[in-house]
Amino acid sequence: MKFLNVEMMHPRDQIVMVIDRIYKRGMTTTSGGNISVIDENGDIWITPSGVDKGNLKPRDIMRVKRDGTIVGPHKPSSEYPFHRAIFEMRPDLKAVIHAHPPALVSFSIARTIPDTNVIPQAKYVCGPIGYAPYALPGSEELGEVIGKEFAKGFKAVIMENHGTVLGGSDLSDAFQRFETLELCARTIINAKTIGQCRRLSDEQIDAFEDQIPRLQPEFECEMHSSKEREIRTEITKIVRRACQQGMMISSYGTVSRRLKGNDFLITPTNKSRWDIFPEDIVLIKDGKREKGKLPSRATWLHQELYRKNPEINSIILTQSPYLMAYGVTGEKFDVRTIPESWIFLQDVPNMPFGSHFKDRNEILDTIDKDTPVVIVENDSVVVTGDKLLQTFDRLEVAEFSAKSLVLGHSIGDLIPIGADEIEDLRKKFLS
Repeated sequence: MKFLNVEMMHPRDQIVMVIDRIYKRGMTTTSGGNISVIDENGDIWITPSGVDKGNLKPRDIMRVKRDGTIVGPHKPSSEYPFHRAIFEMRPDLKAVIHAHPPALVSFSIARTIPDTNVIPQAKYVCGPIGYAPYALPGSEELGEVIGKEFAKGFKAVIMENHGTVLGGSDLSDAFQRFETLELCARTIINAKTIGQCRRLSDEQIDAFEDQIPRLQPEFECEMHSSKEREIRTEITKIVRRACQQGMMISSYGTVSRRLKGNDFLITPTNKSRWDIFPEDIVLIKDGKREKGKLPSRATWLHQELYRKNPEINSIILTQSPYLMAYGVTGEKFDVRTIPESWIFLQDVPNMPFGSHFKDRNEILDTIDKDTPVVIVENDSVVVTGDKLLQTFDRLEVAEFSAKSLVLGHSIGDLIPIGADEIEDLRKKFLS
């Protein structure tokens, strides 16, 4: 399992890892997209021109030295001029990603900007979004128009009829911004297929950011049992799998697993979900957190769900693009699509935004063995279950069902399984 470590990895290794993630997630093509990193010497490391993005090796990454000397076996990306322009305009930015992810390309063709107020963390992760008018790809003119946008303070820019370009304090920061903005764009597009997209006010988003729970007291963890070590690895693998399958992104997602009693293990806060190690997972024991670690801001919700529901042994809280379409419209997610969906999910109610905040009871009063999944409007989906793999499977079934419904809207009226058939399913599978 490979992780991105921007402090210890060479720029060429960072670039190869991130372009591989982007390509495998279907957010760029074999020939499209480029990534650059500027090092402490002012040298720019950048993807090559005309080389398969699905099979790049560290030796393929080009180096353009501060004096303009080119080092490497290929030509630097044809878009090098605007990478250079961004670094010149914004010395605070050390990495740039340009790609053609389908949803953001849709916005560039429509010549508009995604509204990041539909998902709370998107506004903070992405910041305000710039807009660069069209110019010839690879030209100095394109470098000038993009450089001007970044000079205004933007870290994310929609390129008219072209795609998007984003910068970051390092490559992990840039990738997190890229993933978050693309999720936001996909959510908006999917939502408009099924209903009206509802945005959050700045005040609601501020409330989300301000509801940082009081930190649990710490305890000194002297040793880790073999069972605990096993669960840490299990959580890490599930988080990675969710990221690979597009059901979790760098900036958002929480996974927890009961250890024994009401003690549990949970993912940390402020850590890229792609790059979580087993040692990053936080143990919550007797209501206290493992010393020196910051657990997810959703820890309170997980803790109370475990206390109230002894049959729940794992929880996933995430944002996936088709379920979030229901989250940002408030439309009812009717799981009576195929038998598997109803058997796994039964009913998925919508919870109001804010119901996941500390000391709110709406979710706690709703989730039980017969209602294992809820959608929190404009925020997330909460999935519960026994074994963690079963809970992840339930998330997959929910996202696939939501995708089928969103896609089906273009075909005609969607007809759910009838009441008699549902009763037959109940008797055979749930009695």
